[in-house]
Amino acid sequence: SALGCQDIVTSTVLGMPGGSIGVLIMMMIVIMILGMVMDDWAIIMLVTPLYVPILHELGISTLWFGILFIVNIQIAYLSPPFGFVLFRIKGILPKDVSMGDVYLSVFPFIILQIIGLAILIIFPKVALWLPSMMLR
Repeated sequence: SALGCQDIVTSTVLGMPGGSIGVLIMMMIVIMILGMVMDDWAIIMLVTPLYVPILHELGISTLWFGILFIVNIQIAYLSPPFGFVLFRIKGILPKDVSMGDVYLSVFPFIILQIIGLAILIIFPKVALWLPSMMLR
């Protein structure tokens, strides 16, 4: 922030083609990749100073982005190579089940969660309906 890196990143990202949805999808891909190898709090500390100004510039709700972030991290925790949840699953399975079997068995769930994330991106009201009811 003191070096002006935040302004450089914001102007670069806002100049990308695809509009606000393209930028949002790019942000989700970066979070997914980071979530495969990092803890969620570390990702929050890393991307929040960069992403919040971009979200405000694009007029994207930070509540909606927070919900997308949580769903995305949930997917990343199931994704190889460092799916944190996969190691817990392997710990409770019988010894004859290999880690490769665990990786293969989780892919249908990852696909379903990616479809759910896409639905939340396409239809933001699905994620924001309950919070909007609480503000009435």
